[in-house]
Amino acid sequence: MRLYRDNAVVLRQHKLGEADRIITLLTRQHGLVRAVAKGVRRTRSKFGARLEPFAHVDVQLYPGRNLDVVTQVQTLDAFATDLVDDYGRYTTACAILETAERLAGEERAPAPRLHHLTVGALGAIAEHRRDPELILDAFLLRAMGFAGWAPAIEDCARCAAPGPHRAFHVAAGGAVCVHCRPPGAATPSPGVLELMDALVRGDWAAVDRADPAHRRQASGLTAAHLQWHLERQLRTLPLIERARPHAVRPEDVRQDGDRDSTTRTSA
Repeated sequence: MRLYRDNAVVLRQHKLGEADRIITLLTRQHGLVRAVAKGVRRTRSKFGARLEPFAHVDVQLYPGRNLDVVTQVQTLDAFATDLVDDYGRYTTACAILETAERLAGEERAPAPRLHHLTVGALGAIAEHRRDPELILDAFLLRAMGFAGWAPAIEDCARCAAPGPHRAFHVAAGGAVCVHCRPPGAATPSPGVLELMDALVRGDWAAVDRADPAHRRQASGLTAAHLQWHLERQLRTLPLIERARPHAVRPEDVRQDGDRDSTTRTSA
């Protein structure tokens, strides 16, 4: 089989044997690819450092029976240089990589929009363009949209009645009207759903004007919605909680019933 080239983001790696590593890549044209990088753990390796997580690379691979083989790699963007020295940016970038892998779907299913979004988010965090946690929330909302899991924000998730609506229920799919509102729905403060919509649209002027309490609520609802659909908790979100909890505080959101729908966060 012929060699092929693609642009890729290195999502993670783990050891194989005494000198090799298995590299998980999110490529632009081939989606998720798992490949062997032979000899990269040796000190004389020519491209081991280019295959560290967060790297944006131009990679050449040889198709294998179970795993492809990395034959060449060139660095396009060394994001790790600006991420690993700052705990907040590093953990936020880790959450982006983990989410990208979870939402990429089956291996070798093309995901060019998710690849482009991941590269852009890592670059924005590395270059200090704005608060990394806001970049993460925007990434999560847009990536869920690519995967078909976008929360309803303007129209009712159940009956499609035009909003704005006051309630949000993760299991229902997002914002819900007064007629479809199930028990346990959260009632975000006015402006929170509008903030989430601004994050999706990239209206950073509106995002920058948002109240910090609204940002916390939007972050909690976003994380809850993602993890509900993944049916498991992201390993990296609890690390980000040291800077700002990815959960909605009781004083920030009113609840109906015994159980708030936002409890499926990383808290």
